[in-house]
Amino acid sequence: MIRQDGDFIYLNGAGASPQGNRPFLDRLSLKTLQSERLFRSDKSALERAISLTDGGTILTWRQTPTEAPNAFLRKLGAPVNADKGEAVYASTPVAVTHIADPTPELRQIKKRLVKYKRADGVELSFTLYTPPGYQEGTRIPAILNAYPLDYADAASAGQISGSQQTFTRLYQYKYLLLAGYAIIDQASFPVIGDPKAAYDSYQEQLAADAKAAVDTAVQLGVVDPDRVAVTGHSHGALMTANLLAHTDLFRAGAATSGSYNKTLTPFGFQSERRSVWEAPEVYRQVSTFFYADKLKTPILIVHGADDANPGTTPLQASKLYEAIRGNGGTARLVMLPHEPHWYAARESNEQLVYEMLNWFDKYVKNAPPRAAKTAQSGQPAAQQP
Repeated sequence: MIRQDGDFIYLNGAGASPQGNRPFLDRLSLKTLQSERLFRSDKSALERAISLTDGGTILTWRQTPTEAPNAFLRKLGAPVNADKGEAVYASTPVAVTHIADPTPELRQIKKRLVKYKRADGVELSFTLYTPPGYQEGTRIPAILNAYPLDYADAASAGQISGSQQTFTRLYQYKYLLLAGYAIIDQASFPVIGDPKAAYDSYQEQLAADAKAAVDTAVQLGVVDPDRVAVTGHSHGALMTANLLAHTDLFRAGAATSGSYNKTLTPFGFQSERRSVWEAPEVYRQVSTFFYADKLKTPILIVHGADDANPGTTPLQASKLYEAIRGNGGTARLVMLPHEPHWYAARESNEQLVYEMLNWFDKYVKNAPPRAAKTAQSGQPAAQQP
C-alpha cells in the first residue's frame, strides 16, 4: 500500500542497523526523489510508526525491555540538526494507551546482545537471557535455540536482525527461564555458500555454528558447559537432531515439528535446488534418520498430529522415533492432537513446556557429570578420529 500526500509518499521500514532494528518513517518527494526522515526509533526503545494523520501527527507503537507496549502520538515539530540517518524533525511522544505490565516479576529477567565469530571468521550473534535472581559469575544450565538460515555470502550472514529493546515475553522454551535455565536465543546459524551447493557442507557449518555459540556463552561465565541443551522448530528441529547425532556439545535436545528424512521431500528443501536423484549423498548427509544409530543423546520429539506442511508431515516424527529406539537410543515422542505446524491451543503449549521441563531437568540440569571427553571439537562424528 502507498500513502500519497500531494507530491510525497511515505516509506515505513524496520531500520536494520548494527545495534538491531530501529524503525523509521521517511517522506519521499516524487519530484526530486529525495527523502527526509520524519521519525526514527531511539536506541533505548523499539518504536514503530503505525499510522499518519493528515495534520502530520504520527501514531506509534513503543516498547522497551521493561515497559509494556503502548500507543503514542508524535506531532512533528521544528527541524533539527541531526546525525546521518536520524530524524530531521523534533517530536515528543504523548501516550494514548496506558497498558500496565501484566507480569512485573518477569522484569527480573535480563537479556543482552552477544556478538562473536565462528572459527572461520564469520560474524555471529545471539541474545542471552538470564533467569530471575541470577548472580553474575554463576554457571547455570542453558538451552540454545536457533533456526538455520541460508546465505550466499558471509557479509549477509553477519547482519544483526531483530531488536534487543522488545518487551520480554515468555513462550514455549523461554518459560524455562523461570526454572533456572539461561536461554541462548536466536543464535545465528548460517549455512553459507553458492545456493547450488551450500548444503554440501551443511553438517560442518552446523557444528561450527553450535560450537561458536556454546563456547562464547561459556566464556561469558554464565553457562555450565556440561549442562547445555538444544531446541529448534521445523528446520531448527532437524538442526537439533543433527547436532545431537554429530557433536558432543549437548546433554539433551527437544525437536518440534521437524523433517528428519529429506528423501521424503525429493524435489528440494530450504534453498537446496537439486533433487534427491541429482544429489543423493547430500540428502542422506542432511537427514538425521540415516544416523539414528549414532544418536545416543536423549531427544524429545514433539509434533502436531495434523501438521499439513508437506515438508514436515507427522510421519517424519514417528519414523525418527522408531529409528532411534530401534537402535537403542533414548527418545520420547509427543503428538499434539489437532495441532498444525505451529501450536495454537493453550493446552498444547502447556504440554510442550511440561515435556521440555521434565526432559531437560532429568537429562540436563540434574544429570550426573559426563565422563572426561577425548575431544569437544563440535565437528561431525564422521570426521572425528
